[in-house]
Amino acid sequence: MRIVLTTKFIAGLKAAAPGKRTHYWDALVPGLGVRVTARGSKSFVVYKRLPGSRAPARRALGDATKLLLAEARQRARDWLALAERGVDPKEEARQAALAAQRRRQTTFATVAEAWLAEEVKTQRRAVHVVREMRREFIPLWGTRPITEITALEVRDVIKAKAATAPAQARNLLGHMYRLFAWAVAQHTYGLTANPIATLKPTKLVGRKVIRQRVLTDDELRAVWAAATKLDYPYGPLVQMLVLTGQRRSEVARAHWREFDLTKRLWTIPPERMKANAVHVVPLVDDVCTLLAGLPRFKHGDYVDSTAFGAKPVSGFSDFKERLDHLMGITEPFTFHDIRRTMRTHLSALPITDIVRELVIAHAQPRLHKVYDQHAYLDEKRHALELWAARLHSIVAPGAKVVPLRGGNT
Repeated sequence: MRIVLTTKFIAGLKAAAPGKRTHYWDALVPGLGVRVTARGSKSFVVYKRLPGSRAPARRALGDATKLLLAEARQRARDWLALAERGVDPKEEARQAALAAQRRRQTTFATVAEAWLAEEVKTQRRAVHVVREMRREFIPLWGTRPITEITALEVRDVIKAKAATAPAQARNLLGHMYRLFAWAVAQHTYGLTANPIATLKPTKLVGRKVIRQRVLTDDELRAVWAAATKLDYPYGPLVQMLVLTGQRRSEVARAHWREFDLTKRLWTIPPERMKANAVHVVPLVDDVCTLLAGLPRFKHGDYVDSTAFGAKPVSGFSDFKERLDHLMGITEPFTFHDIRRTMRTHLSALPITDIVRELVIAHAQPRLHKVYDQHAYLDEKRHALELWAARLHSIVAPGAKVVPLRGGNT
């Protein structure tokens, strides 16, 4: 039966006789029909001799209760046109599905997330890299194939960021460079060369300004005095920065399991270190006293936390504003300037240069790093004790440095 199929007509079709199937053929698109089974199931079909077949055959297009009639007619026309060209529509659909799958596997978001999971997750700044990639790049290009992302597009993002945050712009360019280099090395995503290899931070952002800010003794005294007025975890964090000279992230993300108070050692694992190597910090009396006064939590292991130990301390911008206010500063400084100040004071003490560098986990010269595997624990402890004594003379001449109070929770 050949009629002009309508939606109403299809909806009114009854089930075929038991053991039978009934076909109703469209008068507008030859070869398109509706098949009704004995159970009342309705589906659009195409009847055509397809490539590789000697006789015509029926191919299902889709459920007639879900696929619109107009869509079925268009799909039938497409299938019939492919058959006329000698192409099997089923194989064409299979190839299209494979191509779509490949596109999904090579989208910028998919590749970026794979890089973050496989390459970045164990690195010291993993949390920052993940946050910045998901905030700055993945929303922009997430659904596009990574092979389509151009150097010009990356350049525009970096230039725009450089206008307000040059340091972050350098970091973002570095993330993208490492992502593309990793993707090329995988030989999986269709990239054969790093598309941003020629983008240079000095050209896009400008030359990096090397900070040389060192706090004066008066400023250091003001930092310590302000820290004693700040509640946990912010005050103790500042004191740990001053006493140990370690990086902010190393102190802020410290776990209690890293500390052996019996041996008086703090062992920072490689994944939290810039050099990706274990760093051992001897604990002097002031640090041990400070740690002994901090709360312990049942819900997590972080030393400095506002979430009962479950998460490390955060909110550094607001915290730094409070610190600055308490100090009444006139010249801004960063937390890293505290580290530089401590290292500068070490140079004025009777400590060898290699020990000064090892105390703050600076990388050793290449040959020294290879051949000298001595831990220098005693030497580093002596250096930190000398620094603690010098700190006493600055912040509280003639008195012992008073740690913040704390308690067990």
